[in-house]
Amino acid sequence: MDLYFSPLACSMASRIALYEANAPARFIEVDGKTGRTLDGENFLAVNPLGFVPVIRTDDGEVVTENAAILQYIADRFPDAALAPRGGMARTRLHQWLSFISTELHKGLFGPLFDPKMPEAAKAHLLEKGDSRLAHLNTYLTGREFLLDSFSVADAYLFTVLNWKIATPVDIKKWPAVEAYYTHLAERPSIARALSEEHALMRKK
Repeated sequence: MDLYFSPLACSMASRIALYEANAPARFIEVDGKTGRTLDGENFLAVNPLGFVPVIRTDDGEVVTENAAILQYIADRFPDAALAPRGGMARTRLHQWLSFISTELHKGLFGPLFDPKMPEAAKAHLLEKGDSRLAHLNTYLTGREFLLDSFSVADAYLFTVLNWKIATPVDIKKWPAVEAYYTHLAERPSIARALSEEHALMRKK
């Protein structure tokens, strides 16, 4: 299995999931500026949209979109118990993956990386984001994970919350969210992924 990634991007969630599953994978770094991998492959031939993550399965299938990839990893390695098998529990996983993707990733953190965003627009976005983080804070109060145990949704949520290091989002305003982030940062799979991807960023 190949995972196309960029350091500290949302693809880190897939790295975390693979580490949780002790799954073999080849990690292929993509340069977002050139649209090529570090070994010269044209990434746009793999995903014309140019977005990571992308997985190429052992059968040669190409899978895009973070939520789909995370569930593929969970289903490919069921012994790691990274996703419920079905029923309402699986629906709740879909719910949280959708919330993270739309309300936090694309709806809050992602736009804040745009250097051309006017300060007024940024302030408005942060204000709107407060209701989403307040909802998350209420839900996480007294909880260790989004579901009953660690899942791919937690890998994704941690990855997105980690973008606080490069945006004006202050999770200290939300004690349960901050406690969740701090606790997960100590999880071996996450600590390993963070260390490796920070090291790759320092080389740039």
